[in-house]
Amino acid sequence: MAYRRGMSASSSSLNYVRDALAADIKGMSQLLDGLDALAPQIAEAVGLLTSLQGRIIVSGVGKSGHIGTKLAATFSSTGTAAYFLHPTEASHGDLGIVQPGDVLLMLSWSGETRELSDVLGYAKRHGVPIIAITNNSASTLGRASDVVLVLPKVREACPHNLAPTTSTLLQLAMGDAIAIALLQEKGLSEENFHNFHPGGSLGAALKRVNEIMHPADDLPLVDVSTPVIKALATLSAKGHGIVGVTENGLLVGVITDGDIRRYLEKNASATMQEALHEATSRAIMTKGPTSLGPDTMVGEALNVLQSKRISAAFVTKANRPVGLITLLRLLNRGAA
Repeated sequence: MAYRRGMSASSSSLNYVRDALAADIKGMSQLLDGLDALAPQIAEAVGLLTSLQGRIIVSGVGKSGHIGTKLAATFSSTGTAAYFLHPTEASHGDLGIVQPGDVLLMLSWSGETRELSDVLGYAKRHGVPIIAITNNSASTLGRASDVVLVLPKVREACPHNLAPTTSTLLQLAMGDAIAIALLQEKGLSEENFHNFHPGGSLGAALKRVNEIMHPADDLPLVDVSTPVIKALATLSAKGHGIVGVTENGLLVGVITDGDIRRYLEKNASATMQEALHEATSRAIMTKGPTSLGPDTMVGEALNVLQSKRISAAFVTKANRPVGLITLLRLLNRGAA
């Protein structure tokens, strides 16, 4: 019989749903009750991820793989770069995604998923740490891992105890909980979190730098022969945190607060006034600065500034400064 709008669910359907949810809740209670026994492993896993130099590479097959893709997204959205690596694709060339400094997070309820063997072997050969989320610490995955987060033995919500339901819920819950613990350990702020969730920013990211940059008539520029004291005055007056140093109209360097601080530290024996008056901009500048072309996409510009850990860059055409883009301007225009 075709379903008619307004038809109420049968009592048996409601009972099926209630039983499934009860099984899931029971499984979650078992996981929560067993956390104290896992305390050392949890601390080790979070510590390993907190000191991470690379990325989290998440891997799993089947339903565990689907959970893994969600966990990779969770870690990425909470401030830690993460990627999902499908074990089958890994065996056919994608193992190159795993680099020194990465940590593998591998999911398998049984711990005996055959498809994970190539990823495990690669990790062991290259010294990549492995965190396992599994039900069996004595499994192949458990024995090969550096940290094993053992999930409790639970009955699936499936009435035949076959379809992965409660087990995958526990994998997801443990992975999410680790991500939240990592977020808190790293001190991720609400502002940081907002930056990772830039809903509606696609249009801004696809703009060109020349559409939002500070224009040529508003640029903090000095000649290479300008005394540092005057460059410092320009730095303060413009308020962009950077001064471009030019020679014959070409950008040859930049001066930032950090450049001035380092110069003063090297010349600690002299008074500050002497040090700043005697030096020229050429002597103190950072040579070969990062610059962007006018047609650079805003999203790409943001990536350049963040990856190089700089707050501003000059926009140049034929190496002549024509604009300035700052991280603050990018963020204010919705590029991130």
